[in-house]
Amino acid sequence: MKILLIGEYSRLHNSLKEGLLVLGHEVVLLSSGDHFKKFDSDYSFHSVFLSDYWLPRKIKNVLYKLTGIDLEKAERGLRFYLLLPQLKNFDHVQLINSDTIETFPFLSRILYKKIFKKIKNRSLLICGDETPVIDYLLKRESDYSILTPYFKDNSLKKHFEYPLKYTTKNYRKTFDWLVENCQNLVASDLDYKIPMDKMGYSVHFIPNPINTLKIEFQEQKINDKIVIFLGINRSSYIKKGIAYFEKTLQIIQEKYAEKIAVIITENLPYADYIYLYNTAQIVLDQIYADDQGYNALEAMAKGKVVFTGGGKEFMEHYNVKERININALPEVDSLVNELSFLIENPEAIIAIGKRARAFIEKEHDYINIANQYLETWDLKTIP
Repeated sequence: MKILLIGEYSRLHNSLKEGLLVLGHEVVLLSSGDHFKKFDSDYSFHSVFLSDYWLPRKIKNVLYKLTGIDLEKAERGLRFYLLLPQLKNFDHVQLINSDTIETFPFLSRILYKKIFKKIKNRSLLICGDETPVIDYLLKRESDYSILTPYFKDNSLKKHFEYPLKYTTKNYRKTFDWLVENCQNLVASDLDYKIPMDKMGYSVHFIPNPINTLKIEFQEQKINDKIVIFLGINRSSYIKKGIAYFEKTLQIIQEKYAEKIAVIITENLPYADYIYLYNTAQIVLDQIYADDQGYNALEAMAKGKVVFTGGGKEFMEHYNVKERININALPEVDSLVNELSFLIENPEAIIAIGKRARAFIEKEHDYINIANQYLETWDLKTIP
């Protein structure tokens, strides 16, 4: 089968592609590379002219301040349009998000229609901010969510423009159109499955695929110092609760100055990010989550102890009896206590890391996950 994957925000589609290739399928991936992360793609609609060159970028920024029009979105839409003639004879197409082209909603719908005329078997992936997900979070029925900082302080609204845009008329129209024109909705983790279920949508739950052949397990060895890594994506700084980690690290650095080393990075390309966190035993990923995002899963696959989502619903869903990560609560005292325990009991780091790797191999194997996608899409594997 020939499969088209559009969009990439984490490496999910790259790993899915690798699994599908092993199973004998032909796969093409289109994406923007997700800005500074620069994920691999067969064809790119990255806005090269308006984001990579100083003068056009300055003009774009001035125009945006004056008019609210983002020319970068226009360039991405144009570059995607120019790729359309090469997108022929596919058996299935999957979009990573309703805003996968990252252009204006009306232009997205025009481009989706052109794609869908050629490809009759289609699916939409729910693996991040999306209209029903944000609708549910705005109901405030969960103990906490990525919108919790916004609920506590409405002056932060400008920092939540990205998730809140999905509730506006044009983005909602795009999502509703895709629901009507895709055979399948697929949720990649519990942070998206639960809201989709609550909002009345029928979704297939398929965990993130992790290619463990490309991720070497490293049994943690505690030498002179325990290394703690915090990688900051400035655009998601608030909604991921990074300030809690920063406050926690200030306390921990004073408390265990001789026992730890801290690495903090910001807005790094994916390859550089991975290179720097390889030396760490502990990775601080995100607050406000029930499940793990892609960065957390990759770190767990390497045997690191990751502070991320891992609460009651997650433990029950996967029938996990022992900790495979640290459930990161929006409480500095809790985070300090968890880190202190690990620093004072380094054998726990080794044990959790081993269980984390075993969990990834069991629940997130990229070939098994690729087969789950094929079954959902109703496409058979090639012998």
